[in-house]
Amino acid sequence: MEVRPAAQGRAAAGRVALLAVLLPVCCRAAPERVRYAIPEELGRGSLVGPLARDLGLSPTDLPARKLRIVSGDEKQYFTLGDDNTNLRVNDRIDREGICGALSPCVLSLEAVVENPFNIFHVSVTIQDINDNAPQFDREFIAIEMIESTPPGARFPLGSGRDPDIGANSLHNYQITPNPLFSLVVRESPDGTKQPELVLEKSLDREKQRNHHLILTAVDGGDPARSGTTQIKINVTDANDNPPVFTKEIYKVRLLENVPEGSLAFQVKATDGDEGTNAEITYSFSDIAKSARQLFTLDSRTGDVKVTGTLDYEEEKYYEASVEGKDGGGLSAHAKVHIAILDVNDNAPTVSLLPILNPIPEDSVPSTVVAVINVRDRDAGDNGEVSCNIDGDLPFRLEPSSENTYKLIIASPLDREKVSAYNMTITARDRGSPALSSRAALVLEVSDVNDNAPVFEEAAYSAYVAENNAAGAPVLRVRARDADAGANGRVSYWLAGGSAGAAPYVSVEARSGAVYAQRSFDYEQCREFAVAVRAQDGGAPARSSTATVRVFVLDRNDNAPRVLWPAAGAGAGAGAGAAPFEVVPRSAEAGYLVAKVVVVDADAGRNAWLSYELVQAPEPALFRVGLHSGEVRTARAVSERDAAKQRLVAVVKDHGQPALSATATLHVVLAESLQEALPELSERAAGADSPAELQFYLVLALALLSALFLLSVALAVLARVRRAGPPAVLRCLGAQRFSVAGAAFPADFCEGTLPYSYNLCVAPGRAVAEGAWLPPPLPSLAAEELLGAEPCGKRSPTSSAGAGEPPADAEAPQVCKPARSLPLSLS
Repeated sequence: MEVRPAAQGRAAAGRVALLAVLLPVCCRAAPERVRYAIPEELGRGSLVGPLARDLGLSPTDLPARKLRIVSGDEKQYFTLGDDNTNLRVNDRIDREGICGALSPCVLSLEAVVENPFNIFHVSVTIQDINDNAPQFDREFIAIEMIESTPPGARFPLGSGRDPDIGANSLHNYQITPNPLFSLVVRESPDGTKQPELVLEKSLDREKQRNHHLILTAVDGGDPARSGTTQIKINVTDANDNPPVFTKEIYKVRLLENVPEGSLAFQVKATDGDEGTNAEITYSFSDIAKSARQLFTLDSRTGDVKVTGTLDYEEEKYYEASVEGKDGGGLSAHAKVHIAILDVNDNAPTVSLLPILNPIPEDSVPSTVVAVINVRDRDAGDNGEVSCNIDGDLPFRLEPSSENTYKLIIASPLDREKVSAYNMTITARDRGSPALSSRAALVLEVSDVNDNAPVFEEAAYSAYVAENNAAGAPVLRVRARDADAGANGRVSYWLAGGSAGAAPYVSVEARSGAVYAQRSFDYEQCREFAVAVRAQDGGAPARSSTATVRVFVLDRNDNAPRVLWPAAGAGAGAGAGAAPFEVVPRSAEAGYLVAKVVVVDADAGRNAWLSYELVQAPEPALFRVGLHSGEVRTARAVSERDAAKQRLVAVVKDHGQPALSATATLHVVLAESLQEALPELSERAAGADSPAELQFYLVLALALLSALFLLSVALAVLARVRRAGPPAVLRCLGAQRFSVAGAAFPADFCEGTLPYSYNLCVAPGRAVAEGAWLPPPLPSLAAEELLGAEPCGKRSPTSSAGAGEPPADAEAPQVCKPARSLPLSLS
């Protein structure tokens, strides 16, 4: 028969006990254990208990709480059912294989829930069932008895073994009825029951040499199980003296590291007989199968040697019975107790139970991230273990219970600095020499949105030439977010800017590229600023803002514009309305004739202007300042110089390509205005362009027709009224004056004009608003210029200040800006 060793069961139970010591390790751990009890050998899927209900979790809470179980055993004996609410059997549970003789047999596991985090300790007690029958080490027990053995003598029998415990363990022994023998059961100090055969009557070898008995071991189960062995008794001839051992009990202590083949101890017995009756043979009469594999007994010398590897952690104690039998058949028995002493031959083992991995980087210090269980199979100081973390890490170990540590956060974490920690945990015992072991644990740090996007520059500047195409790229802004995933995914948009700047540009959400929405015009907007916001995809989102300042660069897209002389006063306008400058013939070289006033809407080199005189009747008479635009005489005016001078100046900027404009200036060489008037009349007569001549021709025909009709009408009136000629005819007489009625008297202050003609003074042309002109001369009414007042007398209208209207609001005005007098002669 094969006997299940109870010693191995006790060793396995010790390992399970170490795993079952996990106590509450978290500040929010459950205060009590959840306890269940089930019989062994339940089928897979059998219900252990309603775990979710016992933990106080409702079915609606289960998805969010993420209930799961964690076991420290090599085998996963339990699991959650498909409904994730009930605890069920996952694998075959053999109490004798797990716990051996240890009672109670408890398996521990942890139920972990989240939101909020909590650890519940669950213990399952495995109840024994009577699934093992008692067994004996030997199938036959041979006993030799001398026929002279007195009644009452006792002969030890081998003990039966039952792996079950409690009521299911070995309960009693029985023997087949025989008048010569009886059975006595003696209980040893350790609780085991030892059967002994008692001789009730004297033996008679001549009547019966052999006796056969059956020994039965019965357990206390229901129904009871039993095991048997056969007892064979051989009756021998008389032998006076039985062997006697030197000790009734041999107590031996052996180190577990004793080499194989070493002498462990020696048993010794003596016999008072002589010859073959004094020759003693030694043997094990009762020894466990596990001990028989480790020890051998020399039948002649009684030396017991170690033939296997002793292991304190597997079995700490062995017990055997030694029989010494002489040549005559008499025997003696002695007990041997072998204690195995521990040496530090086992390094600690480390079991890791991650609780929080990955770890959110915003986890507060003292958060539990893992549970560490350290075990050392040695005993005493050899089994006392200390645990520590290698390196300087933001974690620390905190003892929770015997051999159990909590790994908690010691200082704040930052995933952007360290995204994962490769941790080495070292467990070291107190043996001599000390043994240690290491376990690696990788803890990853998960990202939370704790970083806002950061622009590469706080302020961006872009330079864009005007007249750009709509949709042209301006620049690209870039912001980086140290977070990961959606928390680090950055998008861009405009968040405001200077007034009216938003329609100018747009930003691409993903790339941060800024594009022009329309063509820029330097003359309208030289610079603008917009705010670009970068926002990540976290919840809640974080953002930052950068300023983008766009400077519009000027292009030479504006030609110079002439403000004075007015651009419309050239050949395209009526010559009679063209301004002119009077230069006295006594003018010396350097005399300021006029100043050409020009503006350019561009900037920089595109607005740098240079002046050049390109047309003049007397090229050597006038010159123009290269940068000032001042027209001056280059030499003194002589009598040979023509009275009328038409000067054309070209104004160029310094752009690429350069743009230009022309200014036409009429100059009359005369000492006075009266002297200049005949020249002006001639100039006006020949200055008309063909289009104007055609216009005036049509106008003259119309006037002639009107005059004819008027003459007829006047003739009729003359006959009717017989009066003097009408005022109209007087106006048409030999002397004709301007509309204002002013005439030149014979004693004009500068002398009389050498020619007879009609003079009409046109109102002065207004200079364009914003033109930069030299201070104008006071505007004079035509009456002051051509009136009949004698020298030294002022016209009544001359008392008006500069710029004030004349007394007669309807009278034409003459304005001479920059010493110019526009006149129209007829």
